Amino acid sequence: MTLIYLGCAWIAGIFAGAGFNPPLALFFTGLAPLPFLCHPHHNRRTVVVVSLCIFAFFGGALYFQSVQPAIDEGYLAFYNDRGTVAVKGLVSAEPEIRDRTIHLRLSASAVEIDGVWHEVSGTALVFTPRYPGYSYGDELLVIGKPVTPSPLDDFDYPAYLANQGIHTTMLYPQIEVTGSGRGLKPLAWVYSIRESMSQTLARVLPEPQASLAQGITLGIRSNIPDAVKDNFSHTGTAHLLAISGLHLSILAGILVSAGIRLFGKRHYHYVWLAMGVIWLYVLITGVHPPVVRAAIMASLFLLSELLGRQRSAIAALVMAAAVMVGVSPQILWTASFQMSFMAMVGLIFVTPRFQSLGKRLIRAKTDDEGQTAGLAGMINDAASVSLGAIIGVGPLVAYYFGIISLVGPPVTFLALPALPVIIISGALAGGFGFIALPLAQFFGWLAWLPLSYLLLIVNAFAAVPVAFIEVSAIHPGIVTGYYLALALGLWFHNRHRRAGILAAQYATITIPGDKDNA
Repeated sequence: MTLIYLGCAWIAGIFAGAGFNPPLALFFTGLAPLPFLCHPHHNRRTVVVVSLCIFAFFGGALYFQSVQPAIDEGYLAFYNDRGTVAVKGLVSAEPEIRDRTIHLRLSASAVEIDGVWHEVSGTALVFTPRYPGYSYGDELLVIGKPVTPSPLDDFDYPAYLANQGIHTTMLYPQIEVTGSGRGLKPLAWVYSIRESMSQTLARVLPEPQASLAQGITLGIRSNIPDAVKDNFSHTGTAHLLAISGLHLSILAGILVSAGIRLFGKRHYHYVWLAMGVIWLYVLITGVHPPVVRAAIMASLFLLSELLGRQRSAIAALVMAAAVMVGVSPQILWTASFQMSFMAMVGLIFVTPRFQSLGKRLIRAKTDDEGQTAGLAGMINDAASVSLGAIIGVGPLVAYYFGIISLVGPPVTFLALPALPVIIISGALAGGFGFIALPLAQFFGWLAWLPLSYLLLIVNAFAAVPVAFIEVSAIHPGIVTGYYLALALGLWFHNRHRRAGILAAQYATITIPGDKDNA
């Protein structure tokens, strides 16, 4: 529990540091509880933990302030809204291809002012036409107007970009490619493989199955038709297209359940199977930071299985979050990080309760230990995983996307069995494209069936008259209240369950003399 308290104090301090810059003297208030160590009636361990938590809280706040970029002549954002300038930089991430535009992340290295080049740092989001294309690692000379991002209606676009370390945008500047292949070689290799796999899927599958396979298997969503995206959004299954914490947590839960049924719990083969598939998935989807963070969360959940302790799982999860926030404090405000964390919380705390309830119902309805019970157990596992993840992230989906799907749980339940099949068959189809196209075509045919099934389910439920409710801006206090109520409910349930276990144990105790008196 000490690690949990310290991790939460550190994260809370990072969050508080975004709102105020505490004086250094507040950090040393962590020494205030230490005199109570001399008091005989105080628990010394508690005093030490309280002291460390105070240090962690104010240390987090001070750290957040210390890592904020200084907007001066050495930072690109200093030249925002000052007219046309020339910027040298590197395409530091895979370009995001949209219908008519390409979004480039340009890591700036120099700016020309009055004919003189000055070294700078910082990242700009560059909007450019769809053609010509650009690649990761291209060195560019960009001539245009650096602009401070502006809010879009009710969406705080500047904060969204700032959370990614971007404080500058450039709209349709002149671009000249001055070099290529300047990025990290392993990452360039991964992007190249991903692009080749995407092209193979487009050749061996019809539309919209091909673009859907590219989205689910490779994380390339730009080719998915808008109508298909809308249907996934309205049915609460957009998370199946976005490789996020919810996506990987559901995949991890299903792989664990399937691995246990295939291999049993001996030697923990099911853990290594799930972890191997998840990190292979991270590789073929381009090793994007949100996916890596989600995979780390999922891996910690799986490692907690090796320890066999729920408390170990949440401690590992909190410490992982604390480390991630320490490396990049801004991720605390990103939807992907929040959804990754809460999806794991749902799997750790909520899913086992649904699984237990389902097992009791199965035992009450059937005495069969054969195929019927096995099928019922698989359905129970899939439903429990989906419900746990949805309960964990439901308010965040409503908060960030403005949609509450009334058909989300049944659609997710029906769609989940197709997800691992699509990922595996899609990856095999794309991978065999490097060897022989006929083999890729064979696996493409295999992938077509679950893809078509998924489209059928989503389209059918999207046609329901009241499939979803659009909501206006949700106050963060409502989301916070939901999670406080959920935590309180889980705590009461855990207390009630422990009381029931103790009562059952007490009832089985034979009181001395009772047997003789009977």
